[in-house]
Amino acid sequence: MRGWLVAAATVLAAAPALAADVGETIRLPELKLLDGSTVPASHWTGKPVVIEFWATWCPFCALQNPRLQALYDKTRGTKLQVLTISIDRDPREAQAYLKQRGYTFPATMDSDALRRAFGARRGLPELYVLDGNGRVVQKEVGEMIDDDVAALARYGKP
Repeated sequence: MRGWLVAAATVLAAAPALAADVGETIRLPELKLLDGSTVPASHWTGKPVVIEFWATWCPFCALQNPRLQALYDKTRGTKLQVLTISIDRDPREAQAYLKQRGYTFPATMDSDALRRAFGARRGLPELYVLDGNGRVVQKEVGEMIDDDVAALARYGKP
């Protein structure tokens, strides 16, 4: 019986965590952004956050990222925060991609801490909206159209 329990525990430990879903609470860790700045975990407390997982090679991300940039530009100075997370292996590729396209939204690289917080990816782009308490209030897998991304601004309103 003991051998079976050890084997089961090993399989469970090796399995990827299920993706976070609506209603769950996520605590963002301290993050080092691609621009070199560090954002402490406390920065996100009390603020709604739109979080997008993306990759330089993802055609749907290439279509959605301009919409996310427009949202970021429109909501600057409000409580709503925008954070993007590149799943690329090389941060230099992600930095070059952002620079080439003129994106100024905050971006970081995926990490063990973020994978523990969000679980496995189910597709790209993958977008989460956290309320001020870190609770997932919206989740979208796949490309969102212009109006749907623009509508995310509502989370920054009192």
